[in-house]
Amino acid sequence: MSIATPRRSALAAELRETFSAPGDALVGVEEELMLLDPETLDLTPRAADVLAAGAEDERLRLEMPAAQIEVVLPPAPTVDAAAAALGAARADLASRADGLAVLAGAGTHPFTAAEGVLNPHPRYAEMVRDFGATARRQLVFGLHAHVCVRGPERVVAVHDALRSYLPDVAALAANAPFADGRDAGMASVRPGISELLPRQGVPPALGDLDGLAAALEWGAASGRVPGPHRWWWQLRLHPTHGTIEVRVADAQATVADARAVVALIRALVHRLAERHDAGETLPVAPTWRIEENAWVAARDGLDARLADLRTGEVRPVADRLRALVQDLGPTAERLGDGGALAAAETLIADGGGAARQRAAAGGDGRAAAAFLAERFLAG
Repeated sequence: MSIATPRRSALAAELRETFSAPGDALVGVEEELMLLDPETLDLTPRAADVLAAGAEDERLRLEMPAAQIEVVLPPAPTVDAAAAALGAARADLASRADGLAVLAGAGTHPFTAAEGVLNPHPRYAEMVRDFGATARRQLVFGLHAHVCVRGPERVVAVHDALRSYLPDVAALAANAPFADGRDAGMASVRPGISELLPRQGVPPALGDLDGLAAALEWGAASGRVPGPHRWWWQLRLHPTHGTIEVRVADAQATVADARAVVALIRALVHRLAERHDAGETLPVAPTWRIEENAWVAARDGLDARLADLRTGEVRPVADRLRALVQDLGPTAERLGDGGALAAAETLIADGGGAARQRAAAGGDGRAAAAFLAERFLAG
């Protein structure tokens, strides 16, 4: 079901202006990282202390959990440039945190308590007021990619078609097999925790920018969505940056893995835009069918078997991803991301982050945390 198209509003006109403005084909990366106690390796709520330990750094920001720091990078011309910047930011953050915390990247912490400490910011106090203990359960860590796409009709067509690929990206990036100190039997428990809040998971198809404007206006009028910052879907059009923001991926253990995931996302967005430009009507699948694949991807990761959204034919996601990488190759080369996209093949071949965590942990959550901390600056 698509969001109904209303009459044109001032917000719709503003959105059309944002996505019509000239913009370079850049890629932006954000990742949410966990702070661990140096002795216990449990989450430690010292993000504010770490940020206060040195000069102000615009790349490093507080997030809702007090044991989380978000790295927000400026837009880059290629995925390799973004990966280099991410590696530098990780190194600088680890140096700043020395003596206070160690860093790790994954979708969830392997053994911490279900509820955690939140940062004392009015925005997060509002979250507790609205959602209570559910807000304190949001100890989840994601990798977000922003891709610049221009043209109001074009960006909506890409957004609505891209929804169908969210389970494939989630399977590639699944990196959260543990919760509450035990193996949860999932490749990623992060979606289940996130979806305790509203407006999570697979977004509705928009149809056009008027539909997005109507949704945001209804949310503001009802008080349920006080601003676009609470439009939390795994995929969204960012009205400030004028980007397609893909939020489905778990945080990755290494920069190399993040590079591979972001390269796939960026090439996929641009390939869909190319198909639209060639006059193709991009398919828009029913949300519930995508959600069926999303559940299996969260459970099985790169071992998942996903269904064709038109025929229902089931196929291993690893085969789907390999075919997708081949299809995206020429697009990635044009973007300067050929080598980065090829790294996705390595991630597919070795089973991904969840499999690595399980192999390293041997059923021990603390061993998993130690593995993640050791891998944080790998390479």
